[in-house]
Amino acid sequence: MPRPRPQDMTELQLGFRPQKAVRWLAPKVLITTGAQSLVAEIFGSYADKRELQGSLPATVHDHSDHDELWLDFVADTGDGFDATYSVASLLAAPELDLGTPTPRGHLLIMGGDEVYPAASTVAYEDRSKGVYRAALPAAPNAAPTLFALPGNHDWYDGLTSFLRVFAQQRPFGGWQTQQTRSYFAVKLPHRWWLYAIDTQFDDYVDAPQLEYFRAAAEDLRGGDAVILCTSTPAWVPAGSGGRTKGYDTIEFFQREIIRQRGATVRVMLSGDKHHYARYTERAGSGQKITSGLGGAYLAATHKLPAELTLPPPKSRVREAAHPTRFGLASRYPEHTDRLAAGIFRLPWRNPGFWGLTGLTQLVATMAILYGLGESAVRSGVFGLLASWSPAVFATAVLVLAGVAFARLELPRTDQRHLVAGVLHAMAHLALSVGWALVIRWLYQDVVPDGALGDWLVFLIGAIGTPVLIGFVDAEVVALYLLVASRFGINLNEVMAGQSIEDHKGFLRLRIGSDGSLTIYPVKLDRICREWRANPMGGPTEPWFTPAQPLKPELIEQPIEVPRMP
Repeated sequence: MPRPRPQDMTELQLGFRPQKAVRWLAPKVLITTGAQSLVAEIFGSYADKRELQGSLPATVHDHSDHDELWLDFVADTGDGFDATYSVASLLAAPELDLGTPTPRGHLLIMGGDEVYPAASTVAYEDRSKGVYRAALPAAPNAAPTLFALPGNHDWYDGLTSFLRVFAQQRPFGGWQTQQTRSYFAVKLPHRWWLYAIDTQFDDYVDAPQLEYFRAAAEDLRGGDAVILCTSTPAWVPAGSGGRTKGYDTIEFFQREIIRQRGATVRVMLSGDKHHYARYTERAGSGQKITSGLGGAYLAATHKLPAELTLPPPKSRVREAAHPTRFGLASRYPEHTDRLAAGIFRLPWRNPGFWGLTGLTQLVATMAILYGLGESAVRSGVFGLLASWSPAVFATAVLVLAGVAFARLELPRTDQRHLVAGVLHAMAHLALSVGWALVIRWLYQDVVPDGALGDWLVFLIGAIGTPVLIGFVDAEVVALYLLVASRFGINLNEVMAGQSIEDHKGFLRLRIGSDGSLTIYPVKLDRICREWRANPMGGPTEPWFTPAQPLKPELIEQPIEVPRMP
């Protein structure tokens, strides 16, 4: 029996709890996701859920019985309700006018990170499944089919919740799931195929998965074209001189599974980076597209490399493949450097981070005041060491934290990150020293002697430090992020700290009757933040409609990809 249509946006009416966008620099989020990521990476090597999937049905999904087929690709979906539902509403609409009518996809491919900040059955319901059910409660006639590829956030519980939600052929709102594993192969019309590989944390393709795709590839013929979906755009850091392990895995898969049959990968699709970026083959028509605009915070585009060489010079598989050059053809948004200054809203967007900097300044200032006071009454080397040891310890912690922060998501630290981390730590320390000297000055030269003066200085230190100086310290972090991002350091954090919900989108693809592939990159410059209940709507109509109409547009002109290179 279908759920009654809701009258309002309460959890009781909806069956799920609409969530606000994740505040990524909030201490709770930083600690829990960091711990879950560490545990997942450590134990993933010893209890890899992909190894256990070898006992599940190895189904190759056939959707080739169409003269023309439309499919949608969306990634990084499960964040705040407003952004996720705005995109889901467009995906659920029977048709979008993008200069030409484009019908809803017969297939919906989710390209990773279907939930944030970490996977659980409740999180999937509140941030992903429930939201998509509200956008498309049921589908008329044949339901569109949904396939999902896990990203790193889906892996944080070892893939347990992901497999429950997406691999048991259960409905996902008006979409019907069909896959049986965390990876899949789909046969499309006119000798096109879609392969989606699960590389866990940019690691490797496991043996059961290779066996599955080897069996699926038995139907590949020379001249067939493949759309390859991966959980991360590993071609960007690899092709621009960075780490190559992730792309080596992709290149190995192409060599072992696809090229052996005479087929070619014509398009690579990925999410993970929350922007749109398209690299096109310089001497051909191959495409590598990142489209992670499904709902998560906006990521920067202004530091993307203009050229890629794949496989890269440092690649371990370079000898087995001819190097190919790709150029950056399009990106969205275009000027994210102009958005970086919004990081100065950090204390307001992440109040918990304000609390963290306030606590940090309180501890550091007290340590410095202790050193100032004790060094005045103690003498000798050991007296000085005892007096200043708390301040020295606080300084060491700040420096280590600064360097660690500067190298987030990096496999190694180079000199730039070391210098940035130390300078960042010194800025916080300078603030602590300056504030400690102000408090000492107030105590010695300003406030009256006696109990009243003592209590006044105590209140200034105990309350003024975490509130006022904590705010200033959070803005020091913001200033550091703004400056460091200009040099390509902490580029993710300068955007994550803002949790920008606008600038969303997805890809709509069409395989025409002539066998050509057309890609429509869709953008939504501004999401909706005010929704109206639609209790009298039909069973296939969305539960909520926007107060102001959503205005989807093309990021760039449709991209034509012929089946043959």
